[in-house]
Parts: sequence; structure tokens; C-alpha cells
Amino acid sequence: MQYTIKPFEALTNSELYKLLQLRQAIFIIEQNCIYPDIDGKDENAHHLLAFDGDILVGCLRLLEKGVSYDEASIGRVVVSECARGRGIAKEMMQRALDFTRTEWQETHIRISAQSYAVPLYAGVGFAVVSEEYWEDGIPHVEMVCVLA
Repeated sequence: MQYTIKPFEALTNSELYKLLQLRQAIFIIEQNCIYPDIDGKDENAHHLLAFDGDILVGCLRLLEKGVSYDEASIGRVVVSECARGRGIAKEMMQRALDFTRTEWQETHIRISAQSYAVPLYAGVGFAVVSEEYWEDGIPHVEMVCVLA
């Protein structure tokens, strides 16, 4: 498995195409949720890509503080159906936390998590800080991680 983190402008056309294709396959088609995935934040993000050979099997985006929240944030965390159960999401999250701590010197990260994924995020240090709410027809909670 190869992991890389790049700012938007460093993504190749192929990487961007694969990233958007994977997010569409999971967030829109698999979850049957019509929402604006291309929301104007990708251009202000760093993107973590997880490749198995030349196949993109996972990705997420990292946003500096002030883009989505007062804190830095991580979002659009996705692993392809064929690659689930291999610990890829947890590894991606750990790498995202490390990047945020070392590259941006941030101490707090806030996310909006789909409720079913709370155990994944809790497993890397996030704690629920809100009541459950509905976003795009899916239950979510806000979570915060304090980086050491």
C-alpha cells in the first residue's frame, strides 16, 4: 500500500479523476445520497491518497483551520468496498493526524462523522462533542481530537 499527501495543485489529472470517482461511488451511489460533493473546499485542501498498485482504494482531505471549522479538519474519508476490513481507514486517519500535528503544528482537529463510523474515529483519538444531527439524510455527530 502506498500513501501520499498532496496539496490540490500537486494532484495529477489522473489522481484527481480517481479521487472524485471513488468519492462518487461511495458517498453518492453506495450511500444513495444526492449532495454536492464538489463543494469548493478541495482546492483549499491537502489530499491523502491510498494506492494499492495503481488502484486508488482510499482517500481523505485535510483542511486547515478556518476552512470548515475554527480548528483544522479531516473529511471525505472513504475506502473502496473491495479494500474494506484491511485497516486502511485507520492508517489514513493516523497519517492525517500526524500530518496535521507536524506540518501545520495544530493541536485540535474537528470532524463531522457519520454516526456509524464513530468507533473508527474514536479508535484514533476522537471524542463525540455534539448531539446527533442529520446531514444529507445521514445521521452525523461532531468529534474532536486533541493532538499530543
